[in-house]
Amino acid sequence: MMKFFQRKAPTTALTPAVELPDLNINIVKRFASSDWKLGEIHGLSHWQRVERNGIILSLEKLNGTFCIRKDINITVVRLFAYLHDKCRLDDGWDFEHGIRAAKMLHSIRRTLLKELSDNEFSLLEKACELHTTEHKTGEPTIDTCFDADRLDLNRVGIEPSPNKMATEQGAYYAEYPHKLEQIKSLLF
Repeated sequence: MMKFFQRKAPTTALTPAVELPDLNINIVKRFASSDWKLGEIHGLSHWQRVERNGIILSLEKLNGTFCIRKDINITVVRLFAYLHDKCRLDDGWDFEHGIRAAKMLHSIRRTLLKELSDNEFSLLEKACELHTTEHKTGEPTIDTCFDADRLDLNRVGIEPSPNKMATEQGAYYAEYPHKLEQIKSLLF
């Protein structure tokens, strides 16, 4: 017997009152953009959309208030958005850019990323390294990073597939992209 199910909407925020942890993301944006020569397919506008997607994927409603889920490290998600493509060599099929990005993180560990705990650094490193090669890790923060990036595939003519998402939230927004755009318009 086959079971059919309907994806339920994630309990995510529709309020601009969500407080994000203090993070000077502008310094990270400047670093990511420095020496960037590839354009916007994998550049700043993509990274900003990945950050917004990651924030939305990280939200839940608790006691009537929308907040960042406790199992998601939003700092890592936001840093991933701006650093995961930093080491691309071209806008085409650059299979090892995630590995290069993960290695590059070590060069900024004691400066730009000095406030990260060892665990946060490890999560960011793994998310960058694996985002092009792994479907799902089972680690909520890393999987949220993957889906935040995948939900922006339409910029290169690929429709995000619910079956290729690593999280339930990502699958929902891949199936109902208009809901993601609706939330973006309310939050950002």
